[in-house]
Amino acid sequence: MIQLRNSDFYLSRFAHKAPAILKLLGDVETDFLRPQTRAIDIDRPVFITGLARSGTTILLNLFSSLPKVGTHRYRDYPFVFVPLAWNRFQDRMAAPQTPVERPHRDRIQITRDSPEAFEEPIWMHFFPFVHDAASHHVLGPAHDNPRFNSFFLEHLRKILLVRGGSRYVSKGNYNVARIQYIAHLLPDARFVIPIRHPLAHVASLLRQHGLFTEYSAGDSRLPEYLRAAGHYEFGPQRVPINLDDAATRRILEAWARGEDELGYAVMWRSVYTHVRQLTESGNDLAGRIKAVRYEDLCTDAPGTLRQLFEFCELTEGVEELLSNLPEISEPKRVDEMLQPAQRERVWKETAALAECYGYRP
Repeated sequence: MIQLRNSDFYLSRFAHKAPAILKLLGDVETDFLRPQTRAIDIDRPVFITGLARSGTTILLNLFSSLPKVGTHRYRDYPFVFVPLAWNRFQDRMAAPQTPVERPHRDRIQITRDSPEAFEEPIWMHFFPFVHDAASHHVLGPAHDNPRFNSFFLEHLRKILLVRGGSRYVSKGNYNVARIQYIAHLLPDARFVIPIRHPLAHVASLLRQHGLFTEYSAGDSRLPEYLRAAGHYEFGPQRVPINLDDAATRRILEAWARGEDELGYAVMWRSVYTHVRQLTESGNDLAGRIKAVRYEDLCTDAPGTLRQLFEFCELTEGVEELLSNLPEISEPKRVDEMLQPAQRERVWKETAALAECYGYRP
């Protein structure tokens, strides 16, 4: 069970209800810090993105272990818009924490200083439709928003300042729909996109949806808290990533019928079809995207990570990290939670694309 403290809930609610005020405070903070941030270059930032439960958190943890890498952390939430002020406050007030397994029950231990995805409240403020299932979520240069661009770039500089880093690394599952926008805004950005066998992937999504639905039944405040943080992957507040209107209709119809596995399978195909189209486009962007199979990370972590770090042009501390890697392994037979009929539906939906990534039934 998630133990959601009253203070966490009400602070999160305030941040979600008053983004304009926090944006204004963020601008004031930016003006105050400009003498320090104007010298900070956003150099070859790395965006780890893809469908939830594909290995994005594992990759973020590993990237953040390298020296001079700056990431968001749990401690940045809920006042993401003013990272320096909020971190200074917590430095004075927060007590040390013992690592605990995160609510996903997936063996990943966290504290408030663990890296996490917290760009989403900023995207939601400037692009309010990005979690409306009826709206198309793909953002590209045609959606250019100068106010967002200015605030976002200054925010990245502040995160690098707070963390003492020179390379920004982000995890954001929904950024998969914004690759073209981010690539246009940051011409030297790299995109790392993990992918997982659809049977295991869908089974993991189903398990998380069940867990967070159970948590929400025990605490009715949880869906509102997750919406404020920008988490719509599973639980009662679940919303599909709309990369294709027809696919999104099928997802919603499948979920309405109780065929959760089919809905997630359609979303798997939609997300990674979008990724494949970008990587096969033949333009400059294609060379800045690298897909990585979750299974390869588990079976050959050193080799897989070495390729990723080379792709991202990260060199400092790599060999030390690779020689002291934590155990990385797949959960034992997570796909067995799918019934035979469910497995058949998932594979039928995803097979053609899955085989392009080297997967077999």
